[in-house]
Amino acid sequence: MGTVQAGRPPPESVLSDMQGREFTWTDADFDKVQALIYQRAGISLHDGKHAMVYSRLSRRLRETGHTSFRQYLSWLESQDGAEWQEFINALTTNLTSFFREQHHFQIFSELLRSRPAQTSWRVWCSAASTGEEPYSIIMTAVEALAHRSSISLTASDIDSKVLETATQGVYAVESLKNISESQMQHFFLRGKGNNQGMVRIKPEFASMVHFIIVNLVRDDWPFRETFDVVFCRNVMIYFDAATQRRVLERIHRVMIPGGLLFVGHSENFSESRDLFTLKGKTVYERR
Repeated sequence: MGTVQAGRPPPESVLSDMQGREFTWTDADFDKVQALIYQRAGISLHDGKHAMVYSRLSRRLRETGHTSFRQYLSWLESQDGAEWQEFINALTTNLTSFFREQHHFQIFSELLRSRPAQTSWRVWCSAASTGEEPYSIIMTAVEALAHRSSISLTASDIDSKVLETATQGVYAVESLKNISESQMQHFFLRGKGNNQGMVRIKPEFASMVHFIIVNLVRDDWPFRETFDVVFCRNVMIYFDAATQRRVLERIHRVMIPGGLLFVGHSENFSESRDLFTLKGKTVYERR
């Protein structure tokens, strides 16, 4: 390798080698990724995400045969094909578990029990991830309603890969730490043989969830009827204030007056009191 002259910054290729990276990675590359993911998904990547972005997008360079981020990003901008979905998939974070933030499901259960028998419920889970949240919603509804009412659950995500996992409804037993033994028996099938240690949601409950891709920052939401309840938890933290407001306005439009919106434990929308009224810990009522 050639030497770098004193007093002059090393070229990008040498920086790449010095840092032990497979691909050259510059501030300009990161700035471009920031702009593109904001434009496509409304996600605001802060400057501390350099390492995460490099690691996740490096896989896309290998898959697509590109030798630099500059080349890959220029190619991405030049077309409108399937790679955009892969780009979004790579940069979204999917941290979830069954009955995460348990108090929400208690409030949801109480709401379901408060209405007359034979009430029909429309619920939207807007960040379905790998399925733990929508299946927790279904389990809560089945236990609360005891077949007295019907529930229609739409579960969406921007990431197509996690929705494939959610649709399959297969999980490792150790991930079901918040599931009781009675729930395990009622809602899951245990794997045998090569599937030992795995469980699957029973088909009759899996069929109660309709999984679709929805990009929250786009205007093309496919809903024609309003929802009684919306779960939009730990999603808005990735948006800036302006994007949060636009998404809240759209959620407001697809909800019935008095409907409940469940949000994440670190999310606060007190500046949107004209749309939603705080009703409890991270629970809002649609005005």
